[in-house]
Amino acid sequence: MARRSCKFLLALFIAAMAASPLALAYDPSPLQDFCVADTASSVFVNGLVCKDPAQVSASDFAFSGLQNAGDTTNAFGSKGQMYVGFLATDGTLFAKVLSRGDVFVFPKGLVHFEFNCGASPAVGIAGLSSQNPGLIRVADSLFGATPAVSDEVLAKAFRIDAATVQRIKAQFATKK
Repeated sequence: MARRSCKFLLALFIAAMAASPLALAYDPSPLQDFCVADTASSVFVNGLVCKDPAQVSASDFAFSGLQNAGDTTNAFGSKGQMYVGFLATDGTLFAKVLSRGDVFVFPKGLVHFEFNCGASPAVGIAGLSSQNPGLIRVADSLFGATPAVSDEVLAKAFRIDAATVQRIKAQFATKK
């Protein structure tokens, strides 16, 4: 009797293990900060090749037109004016002022910011994710960016005065 129940429990355990899904998933480390498709290229390797990072601009990450009247299916986009941007790992700043209905894509794992630069409250919707939760030296990126992040943005973000921002920036002068 005990032998029979032991066989039953073993069979039940094996069936449960075979039926349970086993997921081995992870976010791979990115090979580059971002990849903006080069639609003019004739090369096609599992998709379009990336633009030369030196040719990429903030406009490649922005889309306008979601403020069109009658587009009741679109619940996304910003309200008011927001100065938004992100910093690539080499310190390059990609920034743009967004108006109502504009969208901006922040690449995963990079330092980014949103700043209300208008006279009225601004509303934006952000969806965040990261495939590289490792170390990012925020001070180096923010205070040594090329082109420089506005002193006003840094002063408000860190709740310090503009003179302090200038002193900090002097410590992180770009070494390019």
